[in-house]
Amino acid sequence: MSDRGIQGKLSRWLRGRRPQQTADDGGREALLLAAAEAGLPLAPAAHPAPGYRCSCDRVGCPTPAQHPVSFAWQTQSTTDRAQIERWARHQPQANFITATGMVHDVLDVPLDAGREALDRLLGAGVEVGPVAERDDGRLLFFTLTRGTPEDEDEWWPCELDCHPETMDEHPGLRWHCRGSYVLVPPARLPGDDQNVRWVRGPEHPLPDPLSLLEVLTDSCARHAGQESDHAHTAWPSRR
Repeated sequence: MSDRGIQGKLSRWLRGRRPQQTADDGGREALLLAAAEAGLPLAPAAHPAPGYRCSCDRVGCPTPAQHPVSFAWQTQSTTDRAQIERWARHQPQANFITATGMVHDVLDVPLDAGREALDRLLGAGVEVGPVAERDDGRLLFFTLTRGTPEDEDEWWPCELDCHPETMDEHPGLRWHCRGSYVLVPPARLPGDDQNVRWVRGPEHPLPDPLSLLEVLTDSCARHAGQESDHAHTAWPSRR
């Protein structure tokens, strides 16, 4: 067969492959690239495996499908289009994380409190940036990073509920900043049809976190109080 014939067959094979890749991708690559173009540094993460397991195959993985693949994720994280395209195409099932504390932070709150806060913020005309919803019950507000303040007492590390004041003042709030990460949409969680998706996409400018904080903490506190009242009603104390 002539070289021209071989090249013709190869061209037809490639043309036949491209629509299949686009169909399988379901917009995943485009969404990842949009996040990177907005300045969110990305790195590959694990994905769900059958039986509520994690693709990392670690026995008893504490965060199945929700952690980076590489221990070097902080230095690996990038907004480089070509690199993200390679990762997305060579790892078609992988979730992706975005490293916080470089360009952006994430205020992570319980879903019901977050939805209420989002309505209040938009109703008040506050500039709210990208927001992602997790089907396991969390709402993620993407903001500008606070960086490394001169006064380290003003730096809020990523911990559950309580830094720097008390759990009573910040129930359910997690502030992801330096040294932390979150899943970036689109991502899959363990379980049937459990996902992470954008409620407001990365095309929205990142706001200052302090412009959202008061409303978020207020909504978290009120929802925590309602849950506490419900628990006391359902389970009366016995003395």
